Amino acid sequence: MVVEIPLLSGIARRTLDALMRNPIRTVEIRNARNYMTLEKVKEGDLVFLTYESLEDVMRGTEGIIAMVTRMEKSHQRVPWEESDEREISICRVQLKLVGLGRVVEVQEKNGVVFVKVREMLHHEISMG
Repeated sequence: MVVEIPLLSGIARRTLDALMRNPIRTVEIRNARNYMTLEKVKEGDLVFLTYESLEDVMRGTEGIIAMVTRMEKSHQRVPWEESDEREISICRVQLKLVGLGRVVEVQEKNGVVFVKVREMLHHEISMG
């Protein structure tokens, strides 16, 4: 089965591993591109998470398919000594593991990157 879902790229390996061990996990997203992607997503939607940076996501990239179960957006002030900006946007998103997938196609629509993903069978998994 192939599904087209929004991409969250550059996710830390420890976060992906934790989601594999505990199928429901809350993740804090700060990356601007990933935050903008989550602006277009609602609870119940699927997303594709991968360790690879956006530039390296291509046909064959492996990752996790997850369902968004809850989202909370917030803004935090940053001490002026630490940044040129005074505020950062954060999205805490609770994800439920659906399965593992492999990218078939990558495309951008209205500023959001979508991937067509084929769910992988257990014998195909090589993430690690």
